Amino acid sequence: MIKNIIFDFGDIFINLDKQAPLLEMAKFGFTELTPELDTIFKEYEMGLLETDAFIDKLQAIFTNTTKQQIKDAWNSIILDFPEERLKFIEKLKSDNQYRLFLLSNTNDLHIEKVKESMGMERFNRFKNCFEVFYLSQEMKMRKPNTDIYEFVLKENNLIAEETFFLDDTKENTDSASKLGIHCWNLQVGKEDVLETLSRI
Repeated sequence: MIKNIIFDFGDIFINLDKQAPLLEMAKFGFTELTPELDTIFKEYEMGLLETDAFIDKLQAIFTNTTKQQIKDAWNSIILDFPEERLKFIEKLKSDNQYRLFLLSNTNDLHIEKVKESMGMERFNRFKNCFEVFYLSQEMKMRKPNTDIYEFVLKENNLIAEETFFLDDTKENTDSASKLGIHCWNLQVGKEDVLETLSRI
């Protein structure tokens, strides 16, 4: 019996354009995700780099750009947060049938952009739906590494087999399912978080 639900954030609740940052960065020289860039991006998601250091590292690679251009390109991934999804999670919270958690790979710039785009009133309504609001850069961990799921389970005394996790990245749900967590790899554009209860 499922007692706990862990939700991803991006492309589950808030819509993303994952190609936008790459297209924007192409304007100042980005051609491919090199091992160096991959490391920088992951370190920033894990809170191992402060925002200023992250931007400085990118500016050292893309020397013909400004700090603001880098921020704007990086944040171009963030789109809208449909109201029906906010109402869905608020109802799930008020029904009080499941313990609800958020677990997101994100970073300080994206969270600030989300707050700006949603407005603080809506952002706080959303955040208040969850028992814990886990962000990778605060945890110093990221999905799909199994330590992040083990941490959430242990810290909240959750039993894996009683826990349901949904994420739009197959690598993340594959990793969680190895621990016995029930998973739904949501197909963006074909499925919606509003269908969650029918998947449990």
